Amino acid sequence: MHRQDPPKMKPNRGAVRVLCFFAGCVVFLLGTTALTAAAQNATAMAAVNVGVVMDFESRIGKMGLSCIDMSLSEFYAANPDYKTRIVLHTRNVGNDDVVGAAAAAVDLIKNKKVQAILGPTSSMQANFVIELGQKAHVPILSFTATSPALASLRSPYFFRLAQNDSVQVAAISAIVKTFGWRQVVPIYEDDEFGDGILPYLIDALQDVNARVTYRSVINPAATGDQIGEELYKLTTMQSRVFVVHMLPSLAARLFAIADKIGMMSEGFVWILTGATANLLQSMDSSVLHSMDGALGVKTFVPKSMKLDEFTVRWKRKFLSQNPTLNDPQLDVFGLWAHDAAKALAMAVERIGPANFTYLKNPNLTDLQSLGVSENGEKLRDFLSTTKFRGLAGDFGVANGELQSATLEVVNVNGNWGNRVGFWTPENGLTKDWSASGTRSIIWPGDTAAQPRGWEMPTMGTRLKIGVPRKDGYSEFVRITKNGTDAEGYCTDVFEAALAGLPYAVPFDYFPFDGAYDELIMKVHDGFFDGAVGDITIVANRSQYVDFTLPFTESGVSMVVPTQSNSKNRAWVFLKPLTLDLWITSFCFFVFMGFVVWILEHRINEDFRGPPSHQIGTSLWFSFCTMVFAQRETLISNLARFVVVIWFFVVFILTQSYTASLTSLLTVQQLQPSITDINELMKRQPWVGYQEGSFVLGLLRSVGFKNLRPYASPDELHKFFKRGSSNGGFDAAFDEIPYIKLFLSKFPDKYTMSDPIYKADGFGFAFPMGSPLVADISRQVLNVTESEKMNQIQKKWLGENCNSPSSGGNVGSSRLNLSSFWGLFLIAGSAAVVALLIYFAIFLYKEHHTLRRTAADEGSNSPVLRKLRALLRTYDGRDLTSHTFRKSNNINVEAHAMDGASPSSNCPPSPSNYSVQDASFEFFNGSGDSSPMNRNQTPPLHNQEVGLELTSGEEITEIIVNN
Repeated sequence: MHRQDPPKMKPNRGAVRVLCFFAGCVVFLLGTTALTAAAQNATAMAAVNVGVVMDFESRIGKMGLSCIDMSLSEFYAANPDYKTRIVLHTRNVGNDDVVGAAAAAVDLIKNKKVQAILGPTSSMQANFVIELGQKAHVPILSFTATSPALASLRSPYFFRLAQNDSVQVAAISAIVKTFGWRQVVPIYEDDEFGDGILPYLIDALQDVNARVTYRSVINPAATGDQIGEELYKLTTMQSRVFVVHMLPSLAARLFAIADKIGMMSEGFVWILTGATANLLQSMDSSVLHSMDGALGVKTFVPKSMKLDEFTVRWKRKFLSQNPTLNDPQLDVFGLWAHDAAKALAMAVERIGPANFTYLKNPNLTDLQSLGVSENGEKLRDFLSTTKFRGLAGDFGVANGELQSATLEVVNVNGNWGNRVGFWTPENGLTKDWSASGTRSIIWPGDTAAQPRGWEMPTMGTRLKIGVPRKDGYSEFVRITKNGTDAEGYCTDVFEAALAGLPYAVPFDYFPFDGAYDELIMKVHDGFFDGAVGDITIVANRSQYVDFTLPFTESGVSMVVPTQSNSKNRAWVFLKPLTLDLWITSFCFFVFMGFVVWILEHRINEDFRGPPSHQIGTSLWFSFCTMVFAQRETLISNLARFVVVIWFFVVFILTQSYTASLTSLLTVQQLQPSITDINELMKRQPWVGYQEGSFVLGLLRSVGFKNLRPYASPDELHKFFKRGSSNGGFDAAFDEIPYIKLFLSKFPDKYTMSDPIYKADGFGFAFPMGSPLVADISRQVLNVTESEKMNQIQKKWLGENCNSPSSGGNVGSSRLNLSSFWGLFLIAGSAAVVALLIYFAIFLYKEHHTLRRTAADEGSNSPVLRKLRALLRTYDGRDLTSHTFRKSNNINVEAHAMDGASPSSNCPPSPSNYSVQDASFEFFNGSGDSSPMNRNQTPPLHNQEVGLELTSGEEITEIIVNN
């Protein structure tokens, strides 16, 4: 039996068609939607045309364009929602093609309607492009044009997004100041780029007391022979500090020739500006080797992970685009290009997807067809306020300039440069060269010893030293008979100073006929390399030249004739002491006599008696102490204490007087005829000054009118002999060295007063900033402090030129009070202390007696009663003193008789006592006493009677009875 297969079903063609229809509709709808979305997205992203004008054949041009492309790509990749996109339009223009750069900018503005231009490369090209951007309101962003001259254009549409060259001159001047260099020679290329930095560099060096002695200009197209000729010229100059400001291509040729002729050896200093130092890492090793020892100032780029990652990506892409280049290095110009593109993209996005079109510019003439960017002003304003953290550091624009960043100082040493320091606008140059990871400097010649910065040239002309030609005072300087050499005191000091230098200084003397100020100006103008002679250091001359330290005394003094004082010899004994000392001594003699009288009056018979006798005795005693011939005996210990101290004062005073008087009597006394300059000002006689000296202007400034010049010491002597009334003068003013030489030739005839006007003495003059000044000044000090100076003075100025007695005024100085006031103070203090002690004791002992006596007087005033009692008691004898207890007391005993004869046990009573010229007091044995007169009868009943003898009243007899 055969099996039958089931019947087959036929497909439904209508259903298939329906499904296909629906599928096609879905696909159509999806495609339409996608196309619509793409069209809308494309419409939302506004394309902004930006031009790039650079030399793409150069390394900087290739690196800059690649960094710009990568910056924009990475920026929009990180911000996909931004509504604007920059479209680059490049134009390849050589660095030297200024017209081509301008034409490229015109083409971009006219045909591509660019909203901004990145570039051009060189500063000369930027000049023209900036003007076009100003007229069309198109911002120009340059990351390679660093010349400071571009800032003078003051275009609001120019943005220098690179470091201005004027910033680094402060760092260069700080280096010069740190190492103490005084002369600098800039070497720069002869174009607008090279010239732009020079004014700023000169000003910065002047601020640190350094000067530009020469400017070496080299044409960028110069041959090797021309460069070598210029470098050979530099070797004939003193300065060894060179600042090189040129592009790397010319700098490489310069250093190769400098190394070949020996200018990269020890003693030379080379400083590279940022134009070369920023590109050291892109130079060949052979070029770097020729620069060994040079210092460079470059922009400091802080390290960051973002920078490292970008560097790796850039190097990979750059090598793929330029496979012929070997190991390219990313430098700061590429980083500035990256940040400039990013800043432009951010500013464009802030404007938004606007209509970036041009308006017709009615102000344009030949270029009317260019028009004006409609959004140029907005883009300019947004660029001015854009800030972010870029690859090169903080990005920010101020007045169209990239804000100043930190600079680093590098030392070329077989590689790209070792960092040896930092410079910031706030803190200046880093002082500690070993800090912050820096290294020590290796100078040219592979030495660590700091170069002095200048050397005497080993080739070329010898120094021309100007020497003044003069007739008088030839001892200081004079031209020899052959007329080609000089000699004298000043030249010997100069040659002795040069002999002490550690290097040879070849020179020749050249006579100069003219005023000293004219000689100074010849040095200032460069006609002479220095001036040697009796040249005084004054303020107005120091404005044009630099002086060494002075080697003579300073000051302007007056010299006048002397006159003998023999007419007053009769009163010469009064000369040793001044008037104030005479008066003080006399007063102290009187005072000491008074003190001794007070202390001795109550207990010493020599100081009692009538008033005239007491005054005479006191003065006699005091003045006799001057010759130690006093005969009175002192009893009081206080008086003895005072007199002993007074003896010491008198002894010193008399000995000093004797010594001074001996000098006055045995030494000839010469006094100046004029002692006061004010006297001259009032009288206005004729006054002399040395011909050609600055003293003339000094005398006129103070008011002298009758002035007469002289040329030599002999002529000065002749004018003094004539006097002011006979064609001469009464006084002369000159500098101390001249006056001392004059006095040594005419001793004891003239005298010099103290310095009246200040001056700095003689010095050697050199051009301002000359490095010889410091070295010779040090040697001048060594010469003046050595025996060599005494030998030079004896040779030219004589033995007695510096003697204090050469002025003729040899009189001894008079003794004044200031020399003895200490002795008088001691003596006076001792006298006052003795008086205080005496009166304290006196008042204590007589207190009760004075009070009772004052009460008995009955006066109305208690104070007056006490004062009278005090004076009366003081005027009497002090009977308690041992001097009166033995010699002046009388004891009488009386017994009552009662009509009977005296007892045999009683001594016979005296019938009377006769005392001539005396008054008396009776007192009992207890010590109580009372004054009695001749009419009173003393109480004599079994009492001891004391009789005190005093002067003033005549008593003929004293009767003592019962």
